[in-house]
Amino acid sequence: MTNRERIPVVILNGFLGSGKTTLFRNLINQSKAKDISLSAIVNDMSELDVDGEILGLSNVVENDSDILESISSCVLSSEKGITQLNESIHRLRINQSPDIIVIETSGSCHPMPLIEYFKSQLEFKLIGVLVLVDSLMLSHDFNYGQMLIPLFKKNLSENKRDTINLMVEQIMFCSHLFLTKSDRIEKSRLSDIATHIQSINPKASVHNVLFGRLDIQSLFELSEYNYSNVAQLINELRPVLKLEQVTERPFGLGTKVIKDDRPFHPERLWDVCHNYLGKHIYRSKGFFWMASRRKYSLLWNQAAGGISLELIGTWKAAVVEDKNNGLLDQEIALLKEQLLEEKGRFGDRHCDLTVIGDLSHVDIFADKLKSCFLTNDEIDLWNNGYEFRDPWPQKIVTLKKE
Repeated sequence: MTNRERIPVVILNGFLGSGKTTLFRNLINQSKAKDISLSAIVNDMSELDVDGEILGLSNVVENDSDILESISSCVLSSEKGITQLNESIHRLRINQSPDIIVIETSGSCHPMPLIEYFKSQLEFKLIGVLVLVDSLMLSHDFNYGQMLIPLFKKNLSENKRDTINLMVEQIMFCSHLFLTKSDRIEKSRLSDIATHIQSINPKASVHNVLFGRLDIQSLFELSEYNYSNVAQLINELRPVLKLEQVTERPFGLGTKVIKDDRPFHPERLWDVCHNYLGKHIYRSKGFFWMASRRKYSLLWNQAAGGISLELIGTWKAAVVEDKNNGLLDQEIALLKEQLLEEKGRFGDRHCDLTVIGDLSHVDIFADKLKSCFLTNDEIDLWNNGYEFRDPWPQKIVTLKKE
């Protein structure tokens, strides 16, 4: 197979909550608008596969689900993940023959095993390892990036590997580095972040991207990944990465899944997030509902100290309950029939969340979140018309379909 026939591949890498899914959604929507045949692989270390469901809300994926392969319950850089990657990417090549394949890794994914995989592939050409770095997180937790290298060196001296190693090594292997959320820090400090980050990998180009706005056409201008730039680094890291590839939870990361049909008590949820959401909880995401907003399915999206709620739709049960829903009797009958198949007490309403953080903290925060569900006594009050105080902003971002 000639170089011209090889399918170009771009990897979106970066730590938890850095904005990969936002960029990914943007690229997928652009591909439809510009008539580009794009196929996608998304990896979520949680069994809930939240990122896959979010991407499924895109018009492109919703109308042509064959363009998306989802790999969940394992990290893509693990032995299991690489095996599934190989199966997925060859399936896309055979079934879709796309112009380009974009891979969104989970935030806990180490890039080296993926780079080694593509180096040996004859059907695919790796043209970019794009690493996203959260500027806001760096400013809060690492003094605008200044502390990353000292902490990394400290880990090396202590023979310790944690998320500091992961973040630094993600940067070391990237071909292009993108600073995200830069609009949320002082403009004068952005150059400081860029300087500290680029000192980790002087060969990578540094760019600023807001709200995932990257022109998809620019991807086709990328040259093949320069494997010689990281040859020595691969040799140095191969022994330790070999050990990490056999575990599904490297770098001291823990994951907790929360499933419940009950709604959250809005004020209790607000208090828990303000009092117990520390820097050791790197990411939590999923779908939920609140007692004060019983109509709406909401997307929970937390990275570091920031939480956003997005309105993604209306529950079927809420549509049926609404006397002014504007639907035909046949449509209501179909919804009721579908609701009969639901196991929860509240129709299709449910909460599915995943929490990712330091092993020593993730269970604590997850248990606090569980304490926010309505108790049976509160459910009785609520069913009798009691209204719970809701301190969350009334203006919720709506997930837009482009």
